[in-house]
Amino acid sequence: MATKKAKPATKRKRKGVKIKATELGATDLPLAELDADVKKLADRVAADGGAVIGAYREPLGGKPLLLVSLPIGLVEPTPFQRDVSDAHVRKLVRGMDKTQRFLDPLIVVHMRDHYWTPNGNHRLTALRELSAQAVVALLVPEAEVAYQILALNIEKAHNLRERALEVLRIVRDIAPLGKSEEAMEFELEEPGLVTLGFGYEQRGRLAGGAYFPILRKVDSWIKGPVSDAIAERERRAEVLLKLDDAVNDAVQRLKDKGLTSPYLKSFVVARINPLRFIKGELPSFDELLTGMEKRARGMKTDKIQASDLARTGGAPDEE
Repeated sequence: MATKKAKPATKRKRKGVKIKATELGATDLPLAELDADVKKLADRVAADGGAVIGAYREPLGGKPLLLVSLPIGLVEPTPFQRDVSDAHVRKLVRGMDKTQRFLDPLIVVHMRDHYWTPNGNHRLTALRELSAQAVVALLVPEAEVAYQILALNIEKAHNLRERALEVLRIVRDIAPLGKSEEAMEFELEEPGLVTLGFGYEQRGRLAGGAYFPILRKVDSWIKGPVSDAIAERERRAEVLLKLDDAVNDAVQRLKDKGLTSPYLKSFVVARINPLRFIKGELPSFDELLTGMEKRARGMKTDKIQASDLARTGGAPDEE
């Protein structure tokens, strides 16, 4: 009987993707021998009371990975990822209770005297609730992957606030490394998200969704090391919060005249945003936001009617 051949993978070239996969086949992936660095990491796992279950090369770049078991007390979430959702943990606990199995290994990197997981905080919390003593994980030798791998975390979609605060935590964590924002573009995603993170840090109930489309057009990466850029990000966040104060005042004036709508803030921001009328070169960050602040404070709310609000589209204002 002839051996059935697997169908070739469908090839699709995505814009900006540079990687060329190795030609490693399924039988080429197991690692019989470890190089010096990976062997040292395997010894570290054993010294920490864990065990190496297996070793292999991943099929894209051929980089080594260790499948390990670790004492759960040595595993922590990275300090820059989002907070745990209790509802999501509850769902995981019930799922594990039903299957009586933990089937989705964490991804971890070794950091000093413990192990960071950049994408498994909910699973780790669920295991602890169930009093597990150990966890199975994929141990990545390169610690910097902890920053990059957040892009692969799809177990629960981030909202804008979570994304911005996660980026903020990355900025604070990488500040001592001497890298620039632009060099960390993949991890930080885009400049406006960084500024918004600093804004959320000062005002947790900031309606970032109303301002993010504007920041995406006029915010930019700051030159120099991240440690030096933080002060400028804090200053830009202050400019954003001053605009938010002016918008909130305009919203309150609309409420005082009896207008109610879940879109009031978005309506005000749309009214004072001049970008849709600008052809050619856009204004600078400061020029645009301070100009919008001035227009919000001078907004003639007495002339606005309920019918004007009814034409407002988009998502409701965030709380």
